[in-house]
Amino acid sequence: MSETLTPIDDVGAAALAAQDAALRHWTHDTPGPIRIGSDEHLKMFSRMLLDTHDPYRPAVLDWPRLEPDALRRLTSLPIWDIAVQTEGRASIRVKTYAKTVRDPLLREAIEMDGDEEARHKVVLSHLVQAYGIELAPEPSYPPPKDPEWAWMFTGYSECIDSFFAFGLFRSAQRSGFFPAALVETFEPVIQEEARHILFFVNWVAWYRKNLPWWRRPWHSLRVGAIWIKLVWDRVAIARGIDADGVAHDSNFLPANREVLGDSLKPREMIELCLKEDQERMSGYDPRLLRPRVVPGLARLALRFMKK
Repeated sequence: MSETLTPIDDVGAAALAAQDAALRHWTHDTPGPIRIGSDEHLKMFSRMLLDTHDPYRPAVLDWPRLEPDALRRLTSLPIWDIAVQTEGRASIRVKTYAKTVRDPLLREAIEMDGDEEARHKVVLSHLVQAYGIELAPEPSYPPPKDPEWAWMFTGYSECIDSFFAFGLFRSAQRSGFFPAALVETFEPVIQEEARHILFFVNWVAWYRKNLPWWRRPWHSLRVGAIWIKLVWDRVAIARGIDADGVAHDSNFLPANREVLGDSLKPREMIELCLKEDQERMSGYDPRLLRPRVVPGLARLALRFMKK
């Protein structure tokens, strides 16, 4: 006999649906074109992050009971130390940079970003506790000496990792690696990452437009150095996690493609990542800039891969 929703369940389901829609869809209330780098552009990408905040509390998330096989697959993933420590570092880096920002609206948005990174760490901590996953001792997370560098490093790092995480998460859902109940619980965290990188790429464009011309070459050199370090770190990750537990900055591991997903070939996985990236960004105001570097490199890679 099928179950039916009670009136209270109907209200709860409707509230959750409305909350999810608010997380994924947003349009700025100022009509017409908006110049990149303008005050209105700053207001638009700051309000996007603030208005789409999902106020869920990690302590009340309902972690579903998993069947033995599903639990074994989840606990065997070699990513949990890296995931928890990455979010811990990201939170302190973002919050430290927020203290240097003068504009009150932008500072509020970046503080929100840092709070959500801290919440991701709490979510992951509760997950590993709920399923009995043992972690290595956590290191301390000191505030960075160069807040702007640390903020940009975190932002560009998320641009890379989230792109692959979108595809891997969907692949793990389709293959049944992650049970449906666990996917539903984790979905808001994945979507929050989409908001973060959307906010970040618009901040980069706004920030650079407002730099004096003589500071832009130095800024470009810093960004180039960040990308070199990020690529170097990802090569190290692709070779495997250090046996002594050293964790790198990565929200997810493309190296676990065949473990997590449904045995997609590299070309199919890249196509899935592109599709998921586009879909997760599609609900936000089209006047906001979208991440271009990682999707562009992915499309370039597809040109050299056999179908």
